[in-house]
Amino acid sequence: MNNSTYTNKINTVISEVKKAVIGKDAIIIKVLLAVLCKGHVLIEDIPGVGKTTLALAFSKALSLEHNRMQFTPDVLPSDVTGFSVYNKSTGKFEFRPGVAFCNLFLADEINRTSSKTQSALLELMEEKSITVDGNTYKLPEPYTVIATQNPIGSAGTHNLPDSQLDRFMIKLSMGYPDFKGEVDILKSKYNANPLDNVRSVADSSFILELQDYISNVYVDDRIYEYVVSLSEATRKHPMIKLGVSPRGTLALMQLSKGIAVAMGRDYVIPEDISYICGDVFEHRIMLNSKAKFSDVSASEIITEILKSVPVPGISEPRR
Repeated sequence: MNNSTYTNKINTVISEVKKAVIGKDAIIIKVLLAVLCKGHVLIEDIPGVGKTTLALAFSKALSLEHNRMQFTPDVLPSDVTGFSVYNKSTGKFEFRPGVAFCNLFLADEINRTSSKTQSALLELMEEKSITVDGNTYKLPEPYTVIATQNPIGSAGTHNLPDSQLDRFMIKLSMGYPDFKGEVDILKSKYNANPLDNVRSVADSSFILELQDYISNVYVDDRIYEYVVSLSEATRKHPMIKLGVSPRGTLALMQLSKGIAVAMGRDYVIPEDISYICGDVFEHRIMLNSKAKFSDVSASEIITEILKSVPVPGISEPRR
């Protein structure tokens, strides 16, 4: 397939998801990009704004096997990963897969469960595999975790550790719909479930093919240097205690390739990077006391960095 074919298919998937998720076009695009770039998504927001509907709409439009788990304090790591049981008839232990064995795993309210259970997600998110009793089991491909969490400070929530946050390619917030969007939501639910209108327009083989295509999108050396310069700026900023990790730099580069394909190009330009930079960087930086005393947000600092780092003048590739 050529680039325009992939772009058209991406737009078709977006159109299907929009049938169930109204007024959140930017969020839909960013979640799809994360899936196509082999990443995971963290959505932080209050209950009832459509986080679960978003994940279910994607699983249907992309024909992905999905599982959902509501994370509560009594959820055990083995509930997620699986466990071995003794089969008396064979005299052997047999593995029983946990809920994470699927293509799209919706981890609902991930910050309500214990740190031990949260840590069970680390291997499966990074290695796309699970180790139980010394045996390693590969997860199906493609594989994506879409996790939701309630805002920090809500009753019963626990902060996710930095190592866990760093494994999410992007962190998003749905937010309330605007006036017209909420009216449209009421109308769409009048006599049917909007999810019933979502058609399957892609499958796993296509996603894997597109993932491979995105990985090979052309990147000019000046773009590589620009991305690293942005990451380095977070590590040297006077109001940031912990800057973006190399994993965050890789995530920004990969998502920028996905944006290029979605826009009908086979090469990356600086605008691709600035479009998604905040969603990749904000949850990866830790502000110091100076920033908190000055009431400066991570978003404001990322915006400042994007303005201060010189942008390479690239509109066409220099191959």
